[in-house]
Amino acid sequence: MSVESDTGPAFAADLRQWIDRETLEAYAFALPYLAIFAVFLVYPLLKGLYMSFFEWNLLNPAQSEFVGLQNYATLLQDPMFWQALKNTTWFVVLTVPLLLLVSLAMALGINRGVKGTKVLKFFYFVPYVMTVSIVGFLWLQLYSANGAFTHHVGWLVGNVLGQEAFAMPALALVTVWWQAGFYFAILLAGRQGVSERLYEAAQLDGAGPLRQFKDVTLPQMRNSIMFVLIAGTVFQFRVFGQVQTMTTGGPNGSTNTLVYYLYQLGFQTFDLGYGAAVGYVILIILVGVSIINYYLVGQGVEG
Repeated sequence: MSVESDTGPAFAADLRQWIDRETLEAYAFALPYLAIFAVFLVYPLLKGLYMSFFEWNLLNPAQSEFVGLQNYATLLQDPMFWQALKNTTWFVVLTVPLLLLVSLAMALGINRGVKGTKVLKFFYFVPYVMTVSIVGFLWLQLYSANGAFTHHVGWLVGNVLGQEAFAMPALALVTVWWQAGFYFAILLAGRQGVSERLYEAAQLDGAGPLRQFKDVTLPQMRNSIMFVLIAGTVFQFRVFGQVQTMTTGGPNGSTNTLVYYLYQLGFQTFDLGYGAAVGYVILIILVGVSIINYYLVGQGVEG
């Protein structure tokens, strides 16, 4: 009896804590974002999962046929899906390490206080503000028979976009040129957050530039480098615009990536149920890659 009598006031106190003014105000401020999050992310996610279990009828969704896990079973035996996964993985392997190295070199170079720093920052970042269609058009001109790239390097590799071996590296080169400025800005901010006293202490201990880079710069910039690796991997796994504007998946499917394959299923063949299944597999891959990246590279990273 005494327990029941004690439980009532405790519950009332918890309820008052939940509905006190500050809590209600906090929920009120968060409500617009939560509404947008629910409408534009949660609902499409749940709707896509639902569609992946159907042979979806685009013109009359009510007549869609429930097929259970059949779309996922078909995906496992789909050679085009596996080729797209292989192509996408190859693109990520080509692009992410190169993006990190190039943007890190740019950030460390700018941080040394060379002349014309503001001009260099401008030229480094300008490509990133271009849309992917403009970037694709510019590089199509460079890769064309009369383009500068073909003029200087064509004698060695020929038409890069017309050869299976060189088409994907050519897209990776375009992506590094386009996006390095974004990661450069992140890494430069990370480098400028490192205290110069650490370098002074390292110099007093007799550390040269290489050892300072290894023992001071890399550990202190670990959070920034971690972000570049995880964000870069996720963004490159979603590569689409470069493929759409420059190769449309060719030659012979050598640049057909997962998201471009998803686009073909959804907007060219209108196989929406199967496309939803492919989309969910891409989501699972991205979450898995991010977790692996975090545990392999991010051990000891401070939040």
